[in-house]
Amino acid sequence: MPGDYQVAAYYFGNYHVDARNAKQHGPGWTEWELVKRAEARWAGQFQPRVPVWGYGDEADPKEMGRKIDAAADHAIDAFIFDWYWYNDGAFLERSLDEGFLGATNNHRLKFGLMWANHDWMDIHPAKSRQAQQLLYPGAVTSQTWDTIIKRCVEKYFAHPSYWAIEGKPYFSIYDLRKFIDSAGTVDEARRWLDRFRERAEAAGLPGLHLNAIFFDGRRAATRVGLSANALCQRLGFDSVGSYVWVHHFPPAFPTTDYAEVRAKMGAEWHDLSTEFTMVTHPNVTQGWDSSPRTTQSDIYVEQGYPWIGVYRDNTPGEFRQSLSDVRSFLGA
Repeated sequence: MPGDYQVAAYYFGNYHVDARNAKQHGPGWTEWELVKRAEARWAGQFQPRVPVWGYGDEADPKEMGRKIDAAADHAIDAFIFDWYWYNDGAFLERSLDEGFLGATNNHRLKFGLMWANHDWMDIHPAKSRQAQQLLYPGAVTSQTWDTIIKRCVEKYFAHPSYWAIEGKPYFSIYDLRKFIDSAGTVDEARRWLDRFRERAEAAGLPGLHLNAIFFDGRRAATRVGLSANALCQRLGFDSVGSYVWVHHFPPAFPTTDYAEVRAKMGAEWHDLSTEFTMVTHPNVTQGWDSSPRTTQSDIYVEQGYPWIGVYRDNTPGEFRQSLSDVRSFLGA
């Protein structure tokens, strides 16, 4: 029945000016530059994609306010921001801190955080047959983890629009391998998460809802000799989720039909719900095309992300069917 579930949309905020990007790419750079320069690399590819609302600044509260209204008006309950914090501090936070939190209508939508603790590579754009440069390592120190905890508890979790599940603030971790690497061992990683819960409770919160993004879970688990479910149990996660379909079913090169992947994901949702003993959050993806993140003058050949295949024919009708599929899966 309507109301028995909530819908949250991931929000990747690289469409505003950030000091790190300005240092790397030049003053005023945003990822809109890649969107603007994208070309069709083969006949029938849907590029370039021109935004109907224009190349807006998401750090502008009015621009973000328009997105909030559009989301709230169309049954979205929350934005989950891709949230970056490295050993040397924040990255891409202005879309949230200035845009969303500065919007006068942010009471209409909840917001949550997914700590995007992956290595940040120089792929804006990536050059063909050239090793990618590591700009910001995803692994952090214990001191940085304490800074993250303090920032989240004091700045975000206390906000009236912060998304909570059963009253507990939602916090997701993208890369389990990097998280375990940061802590050193699985047991120490569990102590880090316990420390987070304790700080939240000390601030008067009823605890945390900790979510693990699944795509890296099996690889992280294999490395420490556990099943993915056993690893998430041992770390104390409340739920597992998915970020994007390409993590489950990478497209064949150069294209795979969206409907084909949609059919596979229906079975994947069921498999995940039986594999894990904690709550699993099914994910619906609108499409996939990372080709704008490649140098447009280079020949487009398969050579690893972002030089990978594309989901084709991801029409509004197909996306609508995906949403219907997941409602049926949830019994809603």
